[in-house]
Amino acid sequence: MNLDSSTSAPATGRWHAAPLLRLSLILHGAAVVLTLARSAWWPWTLSAVVANHLALTALGLWPRSHALGSNWTRLPARAAARGEIAITIDDGPDPEITPQVLSILAAHGARATFFCIGQRAQQFPQIVSACIAQGHAVENHSDRHAHYFSLLGMGALHRDLLRAQRTLASISGSAPRFFRAPAGLRSPLLDPVLQRLGLQLASWTRRGFDTINRDAAVVLARLTRRLAAATFCYCTMAIPLAPARVHRSCSRCCPRCWP
Repeated sequence: MNLDSSTSAPATGRWHAAPLLRLSLILHGAAVVLTLARSAWWPWTLSAVVANHLALTALGLWPRSHALGSNWTRLPARAAARGEIAITIDDGPDPEITPQVLSILAAHGARATFFCIGQRAQQFPQIVSACIAQGHAVENHSDRHAHYFSLLGMGALHRDLLRAQRTLASISGSAPRFFRAPAGLRSPLLDPVLQRLGLQLASWTRRGFDTINRDAAVVLARLTRRLAAATFCYCTMAIPLAPARVHRSCSRCCPRCWP
């Protein structure tokens, strides 16, 4: 199934920080007060702040973490009750691979979610339109897919995601409702930006690691190991594969990943 069919639109409005981020803000404030009141304590207050930043950085390197804000790693309970899973494909559209994937999905009557890069969507708008026409969801995967995405400031994050939103909305006719960070990496600054844009962060339950290992059997085994309802299956199309490998991997995965 695709994500758009599984839930209502994410809410927009005032940002509500995750509990850990609230504690982090309190710690920073307390460190400032204590340092001003007891200047000799600065090594301890500085150490506490540094430790806090290291912890937040570590959590940002864990794509499935919920500590930095709302993060979908599974489908809602009602989708699980129907025995559904989500097939999600990142880093497109790709003029060679995406059409092959669409053909395989159509052959199995399966719908998927394509997390698309804004600049690639500008290059290949007809492929994005084809995804929509065949009943798939197209969601936001940033505008440039920068390797330093998680290091961007709040303003830069907002501009990047907004550009991708506008590009994908202009092609598909509706704004994306979900976002997946490049490589799943993020910082505490991402959550308020997503809230402002009305986007829900979505990561995954199973990852094929097809950018590392191109063996279709290995990718399939990773995606379907202990496969259960509500699972997010995640693979990419960033690295070109031989057409036979694309067909073998997707066609073997779809019957296993579709109820």
